[in-house]
Amino acid sequence: MHALIEQHRDGIADICRRYAVRRLEVFGSAARGADFDPARSDADFLVEFAPGSDMPALRRFFGLAEDLERLLGRHVDLLERQALEQSRNYIRRRSILKDATPVYA
Repeated sequence: MHALIEQHRDGIADICRRYAVRRLEVFGSAARGADFDPARSDADFLVEFAPGSDMPALRRFFGLAEDLERLLGRHVDLLERQALEQSRNYIRRRSILKDATPVYA
């Protein structure tokens, strides 16, 4: 995991609690760390929301993305784990899950 994610773990946990996130995982270059370009790379996250929140689903999704972007100072791409698991593109699914590293659970 890239140091940028590691150094902000407490802030990420606070954001996850605010948006009722059950599990957050980083994948891609931010998970591998070695090919992460601090000047250009975005941060890719898999998210699983806890059921039963009163917050509207779109507000949770986009609010989480915006707050993570603000904290990390870079673009964030979110992908819901359920959508990935249901994807027929097994190559993409396998590639993402191979790199997925837990950040919050």
